[in-house]
Amino acid sequence: MAVRAADPDLGRLYHDTRERLVVLLSQLNEAALATRVPACPAWLVRDVVAHLCAINQDVLAGRQTRINTDAETAAQVARFRNHGMARILAAWQDVAPQFEQFVRARKAWTAVIDIASHEQDIRAAVGRPGGRDTEVIWHSSDWLLTQLRPPVALIVAVEDAQYRAGPPDGTPLRLATSRFEAFRWRMGGRSRAQLAALDWSGDPSPVLDHLTFFGPSAADIIE
Repeated sequence: MAVRAADPDLGRLYHDTRERLVVLLSQLNEAALATRVPACPAWLVRDVVAHLCAINQDVLAGRQTRINTDAETAAQVARFRNHGMARILAAWQDVAPQFEQFVRARKAWTAVIDIASHEQDIRAAVGRPGGRDTEVIWHSSDWLLTQLRPPVALIVAVEDAQYRAGPPDGTPLRLATSRFEAFRWRMGGRSRAQLAALDWSGDPSPVLDHLTFFGPSAADIIE
């Protein structure tokens, strides 16, 4: 089980996730790199990596100060349209150390959660599970669960903690899940039908539309 630090080094979490993802990508052939990513259905695996690299470039150049619009992410992917994976990874390596310093200094949770989410998107697409019992999943799930704002009282129970959200009054609805699953559904990695099929103590309909930070996915994602 990953151990939580009192004040995690977000730059290191980003670095560790990037290194793990680069190792995975180095093991994939061209067909795998051209696989459609169910969690990002408009993108291939290589497009997800292009997006991650471009975020580093754009933040450091002062071109990005908020979450991308769809048009901006499309432009990021297009920037690397004619690049092979080795060239994309080399461009990422050029800017990543400075970006990781930025993430550390600014406590940029969104950057850490984004790369952790896309690591799992890629792993699901190519059938290579991993990176689940890691510090980045522990800390990201913790951060995302503390941001829940359901309209009714809700307790989310994971392996080592319970998170209470919503109004303080009333008998809370309970959800038994895991940190990995909570991370995935919070980031839109599950469909509405999959959310409804989770281990609820009662009718989840009051909270289903309040569970995801992005999404939910239009189709079931199995991983």
